[in-house]
Amino acid sequence: MTAGPADGALRLPIRDCHVLVVDDTDFNRTLIGAILEEAGFTDIGYAKDGFEALEKIAQRTPDLLILDIMMPGMDGFEVCRRLRADHAYADLPVLVQTALSSSDDRNRAFAAGTTDLISKPLDRAELLARVRIHLENRVLIRSLQTYRARVEGELAMAHSMYEHLLPSAALRDGLECSSGVAVRSHTVLSSDMGGDLWGVLRLAEGRFGVFLLDMAGRGVSAALNAFRMHTLIHELSDLAEDPAAFLTELNDRAVRLLELGEHAAVLYGVVDAAAGRFRYAGAAGTAPLLLLPGGAPVLGDAAGLPVGVAADTRYEARELPFAAGATLMLYSNAVLDALNASAHESLEPLVRQALDSAAGDRFAAVTEALERALGEAPSDDHTLVWLDRTGGAS
Repeated sequence: MTAGPADGALRLPIRDCHVLVVDDTDFNRTLIGAILEEAGFTDIGYAKDGFEALEKIAQRTPDLLILDIMMPGMDGFEVCRRLRADHAYADLPVLVQTALSSSDDRNRAFAAGTTDLISKPLDRAELLARVRIHLENRVLIRSLQTYRARVEGELAMAHSMYEHLLPSAALRDGLECSSGVAVRSHTVLSSDMGGDLWGVLRLAEGRFGVFLLDMAGRGVSAALNAFRMHTLIHELSDLAEDPAAFLTELNDRAVRLLELGEHAAVLYGVVDAAAGRFRYAGAAGTAPLLLLPGGAPVLGDAAGLPVGVAADTRYEARELPFAAGATLMLYSNAVLDALNASAHESLEPLVRQALDSAAGDRFAAVTEALERALGEAPSDDHTLVWLDRTGGAS
């Protein structure tokens, strides 16, 4: 026999797949093997009964099992049941060859775990067609599983890198000792990871810089770009006292670093507790929210072109009072997007309501209210940075 036009070109690399043929009749095993070999399959194994089949499968899992249903000792039904009882073989394609024609027998075969049926006497064209379909599916699924495992591994590595870049508890404790400002944060990472990062830069005389970066996009590429921007930010420590100059230089470097279409929303500010102020500049970031004792929240302004869009962009420095007893909230754009999607009008009423009902820890009250509003499965990273001058939780 020679391969005819009906065989066609194999669309996926299936010729090297391992096929195990199980039949108690020597002639049938030889015939099936010859058909497969003639079609270009090179890795074919044989078993004469169900017991031998299970032994060989345990030694080496095939990509496809061609199984005779009617065999002495252990029939194909039992082979299927035993395979499907083992999670390792849950997705092993089983092509059953059978002379059974009644619907009850066929239903019994599928109930036992058969993937597909082919009638005896075997038709060469039908056999090859079904073999190719199931092997191509097998190869495709394996490729997708490999891709998924690689992506999940990359995301796990990105999550680990992210955690190492965040300010440590020791650093935050040091800032509180030197400035009197408690720094706390709340982050919820999406399943595919966005590009949120925040951090601090220690300055002289109890001052410190704080930045919140929200990289456009999601996934590993967004996370990697966020890490690259984190490096740039720390390279600009000489400009950290001047938020406008800091963002201007960060933008110029980002334009050269990032690809077309990649950009970031950034808020950078200097906390000066001694002077009672927060001096900052924004690049399409969210406006800082100032919480005053006994007063309504005050919303700042963070207007400005995103970092990385256009060279020579200039940013404007702004200022908010930050006296003893006040709290500053910095938060990512995704927080506002999620609140809008959940029918909350804006952040300020949610924060005001949370603080009005807070019996103790104000930060915990606000973050719990946000978690309830944002839901359990965010589509993007959510970050909240809490700068507290109240001197305590109440």
